[in-house]
Amino acid sequence: MRPKPQKHPERATNQAADRKAALAFEKKQKRRERERVKEEAAQRRERERRQKAVDEAQSALDAAGREHEKSASDIQAQLEALEERSQAEEVRWEKEKAQLEAALRRARGYG
Repeated sequence: MRPKPQKHPERATNQAADRKAALAFEKKQKRRERERVKEEAAQRRERERRQKAVDEAQSALDAAGREHEKSASDIQAQLEALEERSQAEEVRWEKEKAQLEAALRRARGYG
């Protein structure tokens, strides 16, 4: 007597192949998910690094701007003080010049 052939040997083979394919698909999916998470983390770190660089550069710019404003303000105050000294010197000179010119006229006998 011959052994009875299985009713659906192809179905068992197909089910095994299907399970194997499903496991392979799931494995690839998990690997892709890990890669995606890893890539997102790398992108987040890069954004954070860039933001830190931007923050540091902005801070340096702000500090330099404040220093410039202070220097410009000091220079302006010095200019104003020099202008006052210049005007005071001009007044002093005009007074001295008038006195000396009057003395000169008297010395020449015109006054």
